[in-house]
Amino acid sequence: MLSTLIAPVVSGLFNVIDKSVADKDEAARIKARLQEMVLTGQMKEIEAAAKVIVAEAQGDSWLQRNWRPLLMCLFGVIVANNFIVHPWFGVPMLPLPPDMWDLLKIGVGGYVVGRSVEKGVRVWQGKP
Repeated sequence: MLSTLIAPVVSGLFNVIDKSVADKDEAARIKARLQEMVLTGQMKEIEAAAKVIVAEAQGDSWLQRNWRPLLMCLFGVIVANNFIVHPWFGVPMLPLPPDMWDLLKIGVGGYVVGRSVEKGVRVWQGKP
């Protein structure tokens, strides 16, 4: 989410740099440093999200460890009901608020990012 807000700002800054810095090599260095700052900030955001997920997964309570997977399974049941069961068997459809789709995208995205970071750290540490 943060990257969608940052991208237009960075693009605008790149345009300003191109127009105001006469030396193209210096402009390229400034843009590279700015890009590095953006990427570092995004990596910190991803690392923070992964730490939250790991802390929940290692929590004392069964519910604390499993609420995200249970919620994603519930969303899967609702989607399967509306797009598989309903057309075939005429079971009533469950209303899907737009916010549920947003939450589903965030949940799946968080899982994918969390797993990617976990695997990346394992590879970085030299573990299979």
